[in-house]
Amino acid sequence: MPTAPLPALPQPHAEPISRVLELWGSDAVRGLSDAEAERRLQSHGPNTLTRRGGTPWWLRFVLQFNNPLLITLLVVGSVKLAQGHPRDALVIWSVTVINAVIGFVQESKAEDAIAALARSVQTEVEVVRDGRRRRLDSAQLVPGDLVSLQAGARVPADLRLLQCRNLQADESALTGESLPVGKGTTAVEAEAPLAERIGMAYAGSFVTAGQGLGLVVATGDRTQVGCISTSLQEQVDLTTPLTRKFARFSRTLLRAILVVAALTFLVGVVRGRGAEEMFDGAVALAVGAIPEELPAIVTITLAIGVHRMARRRAIIRRLPAVEALGSTTVICSDKTGTLTQNRMTVRHLYGGGALMAIEELWPANGSFSNVALQETVLAGLLCNDARPSTREGLVGDPTETALLAAAHSIGIDRQAAMDRHPRRDAIPFESEQQFMATLHGSERILLKGSVEAVLQRCSRQLDAAGRPRPLDRAAIEAAVARMAAQGERVLAFAIGQADPSLDQLEHRHVAADLDFLGLQGMLDPPRPEAIRAVAACQAAGIRVKMITGDHLETARAIALQLGIGRDLGQNAGPPPEVVAVDGPELATVDPDALAGLVDRVDVFARVAPAQKLQLVRALQANGEVVAMTGDGVNDAPALKQADIGIAMGEGGTEVARQAADMLLTDDNFATIEAAVEEGRTVYLNLRKTLAFVLPVNGGASMTILLSAVLGAPLPITALQVLWLNMICSLTMSLALAFEPIAPQLMVQPPRPPEQPLLTGGLIRRVLVVSLFNWAVIYGLFFWGQHHSGGLALARTMAVQGLVLAHLVYLVSISQLRRGLRTLPRLGWRALMQAPATLLAIAGTLAVQAVFSQTPAMNSFFGTAPLDLELLLICALPMLLMLPVAWLGEQLDPTDGAARPGPALPLSPK
Repeated sequence: MPTAPLPALPQPHAEPISRVLELWGSDAVRGLSDAEAERRLQSHGPNTLTRRGGTPWWLRFVLQFNNPLLITLLVVGSVKLAQGHPRDALVIWSVTVINAVIGFVQESKAEDAIAALARSVQTEVEVVRDGRRRRLDSAQLVPGDLVSLQAGARVPADLRLLQCRNLQADESALTGESLPVGKGTTAVEAEAPLAERIGMAYAGSFVTAGQGLGLVVATGDRTQVGCISTSLQEQVDLTTPLTRKFARFSRTLLRAILVVAALTFLVGVVRGRGAEEMFDGAVALAVGAIPEELPAIVTITLAIGVHRMARRRAIIRRLPAVEALGSTTVICSDKTGTLTQNRMTVRHLYGGGALMAIEELWPANGSFSNVALQETVLAGLLCNDARPSTREGLVGDPTETALLAAAHSIGIDRQAAMDRHPRRDAIPFESEQQFMATLHGSERILLKGSVEAVLQRCSRQLDAAGRPRPLDRAAIEAAVARMAAQGERVLAFAIGQADPSLDQLEHRHVAADLDFLGLQGMLDPPRPEAIRAVAACQAAGIRVKMITGDHLETARAIALQLGIGRDLGQNAGPPPEVVAVDGPELATVDPDALAGLVDRVDVFARVAPAQKLQLVRALQANGEVVAMTGDGVNDAPALKQADIGIAMGEGGTEVARQAADMLLTDDNFATIEAAVEEGRTVYLNLRKTLAFVLPVNGGASMTILLSAVLGAPLPITALQVLWLNMICSLTMSLALAFEPIAPQLMVQPPRPPEQPLLTGGLIRRVLVVSLFNWAVIYGLFFWGQHHSGGLALARTMAVQGLVLAHLVYLVSISQLRRGLRTLPRLGWRALMQAPATLLAIAGTLAVQAVFSQTPAMNSFFGTAPLDLELLLICALPMLLMLPVAWLGEQLDPTDGAARPGPALPLSPK
């Protein structure tokens, strides 16, 4: 094989297979050698797209100022500079720059983190090297590699197809063709457009059906998708419905602030005060009322939520999913591997009229009196794509590995069986047909699949002696019911006679006239953590519905063990009543009646992929916020339709991953419950931030407005208001973004998705605390002015008193409050429940000491040093804040704890 750089081959679609193999120095059976593949990897580089340069850092920093609130402050600072007040302008600009820097740094971290998480989900491919099949990271592919394609796989590089079996590919990302395209191995004209090159499979497209084998002819930037990757490259988008809601809120608030500031200016001038003095008052009012830090805090809080979810094995691919998770009302979950352990074990066998536990056949040494049972176990071994591995044990689908383990347990040697019955062809399993078939050199056709799919193709059955008898459907269905009632998944097996000359198996060969062999019932027990997670979801007012392809009774039995079907809020008590329907029954339901049905039903069994989409739409029509899990090719439409599409990171297809909003790296239902908890925490922390920030701005602006109306001196200057914003609104509120999960968060019903950002309770809370802040500022200002006569000292006392009072308010809405309650029992460990809040308090006290006690800050901000007596007087509002904070908590709870109120709505039955 050549080791020099490979020749350019711009038109492999026009070359015959033999010519392409010759040019690439590869072999159609053995592929490349490991040594040659390594040399080509060094020469061509990894099979990855070169990351295109995004927005330059300086432009991303400038865009941080593209906010109406910050733009207003920049304009105000410019006016102050033009008036000859450079110090005021410098401070105003400093606040905007500090906010921009924080937003820039955190946004950059969020973008890098989300992009890294997306890249961490590797795509593995099956490659033939040195004549052996192996799985590799797609980045290790090189030109000349042989790649196997299966339904659900993403094409990892540009391939010239060598073999095809009912192969279809979705090339919509490249061609715009919405329907899958049939593939073959025939060369076409050199000028044929990309959409007509049936002998090619291009990187970035998805295999929707069939199987194939292709030769890699281009990797990385040399692929078709690499040539246009600038337009296809997925960009990290940090805008979400919540950030857009905050932006609208900011614009509305800004207009109101500017109107009030203008009125303040006019009222003061009318009352005979100087225009420059009133302009300073209007500026102070605008600066005090504008919550310029909110956009940055929203982005930071969402980014923290993404990091926390990743640590709990939930990778967020689209940031809005963080918000949607917090208001989820229904989770539609697959059963196998998500709610269960994905470790199937054959428990019972049926054949020749006998139903027995597999333990009764140990040890059988591969031979026993019931021929039908023996053939059933042999069929499970041969009609099977799983394989043993010296390093990994049994490798393959859990159902198929269970069949291999069953055959091994009763003494059937796999290699000897395959030597006697070598496989010649196969029809792979696909969810629509619900069966797999294999053709063997021993002139037999074996069929494995769902009971319904197999029985409808059988006209006879084998008895215990191996003789054909009329099909006894009633006895078979009774055996199925007995196994399914124990939660077992039941597979049926059949055999047919093949013509010796047959070398390609087609659907017509297994359409009818087969002999039924028997059944194998296997059990995949529920995950213990899934049982707890289902109970937690129900306690949180979230209904869990199981959607599976398994038999109805199997699904109902597993649902019963999981506790699915209990009323919301019910964690214990008698076993739930599980309401279940199957796919055929679902297909007969009138579309108008479907919405009512999905509300009552807990388990949907034998569901086709297309029906999942109908179920999601019906639930959404009922006003539910739906999270849907999926792992197959045809699950993609339902995942896209759901409010939160959840794909499996381990067992899911690449198609499902691309359609999903979130990936589970452990395929575990408990991870969904953890992600919902984190989503609720994100929203709760944002509400805490609003509840903390707005009263600071409200109190300051009310103070300045009243001073202008009364013609009194300003209790705080514009510079001091900016200092308050930097300390109270920014430093302390950032700590709330890092708040841990509230202990009682998952006993609350889901947040209504239409709930406004500012609820009535939150508005009342903001007004109450704002009035208190106004009273603190005015009270300390007047006291200081009358007892000392100094305007600077009075203003210093007003600022210090407000900051100290807000330290108490910060504790009252943070997790630190809960820590203080448990301090006698847990000691200082209790305070570690909110370390960010402790740091914020310590930092605030330190900078406030500098603010009032150092000559440089006194000169810059117009403050005066305070002695111990005055500092103690400034601390009095801390005590007064306690009942105010309690009242605010009653008006609008922000800690996620349960509150007395109406009972959770019961799950409709």
